[in-house]
This record gives sequence, C-alpha cells and structure tokens, in this order.
Amino acid sequence: MVKAARSGAKTGLEKAARERAQARYVLRLYVAGLTPRSTRAIQNIRAICEEHLAGRYELEVVDIYQQPTLAEGEQIIAAPTLVKRLPLPLRRFIGDMSNTDRILVGLDLRKV
Repeated sequence: MVKAARSGAKTGLEKAARERAQARYVLRLYVAGLTPRSTRAIQNIRAICEEHLAGRYELEVVDIYQQPTLAEGEQIIAAPTLVKRLPLPLRRFIGDMSNTDRILVGLDLRKV
C-alpha cells in the first residue's frame, strides 16, 4: 500500500514536471525609452527566452513613455521591469536582466 502511494506521488510529480516543461510563458518587459539599460534588458531577456523557452513564450516590450497607462495599471515604479504573467505565480524582475541565474530561478526554469 505504501509503495502504491509512493508511485502515485511520483507519477504526479512527473506529470507536473512535464506540464511545466510545456508551459507557455507570457512576459511583459517595461522599458523607459531606448536607453542603453533598456536596450540591454531587451537583448538579455530575448536571449534567455530563446535559449530556455524557444517556441513557448510571448514577450511584449512596453515603452512606459509611449504607453504610460499600461505602466500605471501594473504599478511599475522602475524600469526596466519584467513581469511574468503566466504561468502563475505572477513575478517581477527589475534591472537589465543580466543576472541570468536569478531570472531562470524566478521563472522556475532552474532550481535554487
């Protein structure tokens, strides 16, 4: 009986791992114009997504100067800021996205 329960738990964990590996990511990057920091953030997050989420992500880049209401709605107080909308939980990252390990952990793509 205990062995059956363990195998059921293992199957559940394997299913969750498969679902996570196939999950579609919805990301929004808020930048402040085409500053060097904003440009670097765009390049860094695109590289991370292409390497680790190829074909499984949607990335929208929002310039807070051109679309300030979107930034207000998300309560963006610093730029660049990346918002991971899906899969849940919602997460935010501030900076130029150059700390790849921190981004991967935050996106649940790498363990701590």
